Amino acid sequence: MKILVLTNLYPPCYVGGYELRCAAVTEALRKRGHDVHVLTSNHGSKGAAPAEEPHVERSLRIHGYYGHPWLGLRALKRLELHNNETLSRALAVLKPDVVHVWCMGGLSKSLCLTLQRSGVPAVYDVSDHWILRSLTGDVWLDWWNRSKGSIGSRMQRALWTLYGVRKRCDAIAPTNPVSDIRFQRLYFTSARLRELTAQQGYDVMHGGVIHCPVDTQRFQGPPVNRPPKNWLWVGRLAEDKGILTALRALLLIKSSFAGELHVFGKGDDAYVTMLKNFAAGNLLPVTWHSAMPDEMPSVYRAHDVLLFTSEWEEPFALTPLEAMACGLPVIGTMTGGSRELFRHGENAVTYDAGAATQLAERILLLQSEHHLRASIAQTGHAEVHQRFAMAPIVDQIEQYLRESLPA
Repeated sequence: MKILVLTNLYPPCYVGGYELRCAAVTEALRKRGHDVHVLTSNHGSKGAAPAEEPHVERSLRIHGYYGHPWLGLRALKRLELHNNETLSRALAVLKPDVVHVWCMGGLSKSLCLTLQRSGVPAVYDVSDHWILRSLTGDVWLDWWNRSKGSIGSRMQRALWTLYGVRKRCDAIAPTNPVSDIRFQRLYFTSARLRELTAQQGYDVMHGGVIHCPVDTQRFQGPPVNRPPKNWLWVGRLAEDKGILTALRALLLIKSSFAGELHVFGKGDDAYVTMLKNFAAGNLLPVTWHSAMPDEMPSVYRAHDVLLFTSEWEEPFALTPLEAMACGLPVIGTMTGGSRELFRHGENAVTYDAGAATQLAERILLLQSEHHLRASIAQTGHAEVHQRFAMAPIVDQIEQYLRESLPA
């Protein structure tokens, strides 16, 4: 297949797992012989793409995200015209069989309408909440179609419509309402993310579910079979990640807990200070660390148990998958897509999000029950390597792309 990948960021410019997964899948498809080109933004790029990535074009422009300013109407019009002209040119030059659309956060959502007009099949990989949270907030499409607004805004819109500005813009950068966007072919990283998106009124329940893969070449290690001394917490230090619940659980069992919790992550300075003060003030056995992505396999292998305490609707978290691939038993919540991974007592031990007392009980359970620890570590390790390794996930994506081509 000739595939055009459309995404907001692409490594080495990235902020999280979505972009890294996009690059990993893209490179896997290239290695399978597909002709894959990437169209992404110039965020973090000082100039033309380096010679070592001739298949990547970094020329789209971000609006209002990642430190880029929110633009006034005239500057926004120039950005919208630029982005849509860039996409249309790529479609004309590359003539792809299919467009593989990834995260659109910060990109012009009018690009989705340009894809529809082109007639080229588009497949959306939905791994976060950009459809259900930011689609209706697209400034360009909202401005043209809002029923309310300031008198000045309404007058400007009326004048641009009267004098043909809207018609000229629309020929290049669509001005349709968001409701005109159709996601005919898409897959989600979890059934829960699909359900949440549908609950916002989007017609997406026909979409597939393809879970996130783990690079099991990097994240690997035998199932842990030793007394748990070094407990691990990994993630963004924020309220919705449940780190405070973990600290409160340790406070409840401080006299019985025989290990130490090592926290790896960063967050807002004020919140991190509060967490550290809570731990220090209560004499909790907690230490604070950070690590680069390439260090994480070693971090996992140096620990005995992962606490995954997320309290928000995670689309499908990679952290527990990486830990399980490295052989760690996991205690986790069932929020978001995690309910499609964890099975209490089989491949993990679970508890109700935010329930510090229940988490404390689970920690003591794993601390004392050697056979349970060994069993869930073994089962989780086997499942991740069999079901969530890169190859079987790319198989599913490749098949979905093929099935999206015209008969």
